[in-house]
Amino acid sequence: MGKEKLDLQSPDLVNKNFEKIAVLFPNCITESADGKVIDFDLLKQELNHAVVEGNKERYRLEWPGKREAIVAANLPSTKTLRPVIEDSLDFDNTENIYIEGDNLEVLKLLQESYLGKIKMIYIDPPYNTGNDLVYRDNFSIDEAGYKDLSGQKDEYNKRLVVNPETAGRYHSDWLSMMYARLKLARNLLNEEGVILVSIDDNEVDNARKLCDEIFGETNFQGIFVINSTPNARDYGHIGKMHEYVLFYSKDHQLCTTNQLPVLDKNFKYSDDIGGFNIHPLYNSNEAFHSQNRPNLYFPFFVDPLKRIEKDFFEIYLEAGPGRVKVYPPKSVKNNVQFVWRWGKEKAKLNLNKEIIGYKTGDNEFRIVQKMRHTTKIIRSLLTDKKYSSRRGTAEVEELFGAKIFSFPKPLSLLHDFIIVGTNENDIVLDFFAGSGTTAHAVMAANSEELGKRKFILVQLPESLAEQGNTISDNEGKSYCNLSEFAISRLTKAAKKIKEEVSVEVDCGFRVYRLDESNMQDVYYKPQDYKQDTLELFADNVKPDRTPDDLLAQVMLDCGLPLSLKIERKEINGKQVFKIAENSLFACFDNGIDEEFAKIIAKEEPLRIVFKDSGFKDDTAKVNVKQLLKQLSPETEMKVI
Repeated sequence: MGKEKLDLQSPDLVNKNFEKIAVLFPNCITESADGKVIDFDLLKQELNHAVVEGNKERYRLEWPGKREAIVAANLPSTKTLRPVIEDSLDFDNTENIYIEGDNLEVLKLLQESYLGKIKMIYIDPPYNTGNDLVYRDNFSIDEAGYKDLSGQKDEYNKRLVVNPETAGRYHSDWLSMMYARLKLARNLLNEEGVILVSIDDNEVDNARKLCDEIFGETNFQGIFVINSTPNARDYGHIGKMHEYVLFYSKDHQLCTTNQLPVLDKNFKYSDDIGGFNIHPLYNSNEAFHSQNRPNLYFPFFVDPLKRIEKDFFEIYLEAGPGRVKVYPPKSVKNNVQFVWRWGKEKAKLNLNKEIIGYKTGDNEFRIVQKMRHTTKIIRSLLTDKKYSSRRGTAEVEELFGAKIFSFPKPLSLLHDFIIVGTNENDIVLDFFAGSGTTAHAVMAANSEELGKRKFILVQLPESLAEQGNTISDNEGKSYCNLSEFAISRLTKAAKKIKEEVSVEVDCGFRVYRLDESNMQDVYYKPQDYKQDTLELFADNVKPDRTPDDLLAQVMLDCGLPLSLKIERKEINGKQVFKIAENSLFACFDNGIDEEFAKIIAKEEPLRIVFKDSGFKDDTAKVNVKQLLKQLSPETEMKVI
């Protein structure tokens, strides 16, 4: 059926002409700050046989809003993270972190505490399908304007907005959103670190170009193709079965990864050491041959009368009576002379131990290596059904007793990435955490290997109802937003893991929530206040903030990881936080005086922090500082 209402206006001929050009020359349609436009320089070139002079060409990824994205990444943040102890699990002892809030702001806050400390980042960002959501990074509109656009006015003030394909800046807005976050994320990776980015057809090309720019083309390790929908999604002209994961390193020369274990591997042969299969010792790559690797081209000698067992025979590096000379074969295709994978020295150490002669015909032999591997390098095609999205749905359903969340990433996918990308003490970051699969997989991997990997998850409190998901489990508990649901999932997963394994594994997590600074606005904008109003801020800490809130901000300002051990002590009647032994002491009580300073000095903390308004008086503030210098010269005193 057509439109029910008349347009009551003449045809828009410009739009009609635009559509005609788009059909004839789709490559000439681009995006600008004002939406989709025609690249007239490119159109001129399409209509000319000679080269048309225009803007200087260069190879780079460009889009409207790129400079603003760089600014967005570089702008400092005055926000903070507030602990939510009641939602946490084993807050005092765990080293895992769950953060609720806009990941752009959170990544900025983590820059000092986690600079170069993350071994692996995995993210599953919005795929930009037209119906999914994009984070707010448009700093050119004011807060009220943003609320109107998003239709969201809750207390978080950070709802997502839809990015339909009809929008003029469809790809550009997605690129801007991703650029700022990936730029900040790269700083957090250590030199051996890796990042994996899930994506589908909508933005896979842009995502790769974006990562090439941020991480460097030389750090591109490959693309995984995931059989996420074995039964296919039948729409359009292709039944879609797969998604992608881009794999980049921080530094390809220093990057380290592990191989995946092969469960129940069958070996054809065995010896005193154990089972093995055999593999030819020659290198079948034509790039390595006798002309450029002469040190790897030499003969072995097989004694056909000295059988080790069955088809295996003793080998030597010297000729002898009756011994058969064996060289590497030549390639069938180009007749290139192959060479061995091992040199003479290594071969000498392993003769008749790990390399042996293998009979292939009448008086014909091949030199083979015993292969005992129970691991293998991860493959680019991940086709096993354990990687399907339906498996992820079933795993969540098992925890909650209800189909409450559709198509989260399956545990096996994240588990295998974690095994490949990390070792037992590494940190894993996921700043598009969704339902929390990454954290669940970290806990599961640790329980298998007695590992001590730690996770940091970041997720915006995205409304579940607006995604059309069921928001109640089988116990009748309702979940208003995604982070609330993820916290519940991790709590249930932790309980299940502890019931299934007897080993001690850190399955707890500290919950933090992004919020405005703990400090009064005058702390940052003194120019906005007159002298007669300053007395209102004698205590520059906001009245609703707790000592735990202040401690989190101090730890971030001091560049200390939020996972460090926190002890609470009472010293001279005041509450003192003790972080990582004597790395940091903090006391936010009032009435700090000389007597307290004398007692605290005996602990010899490296750094101690007080509230500026917490001293008994101005004289006490000066005296405390002097006493600490005298009694504990290594202690640095700071105030907030």
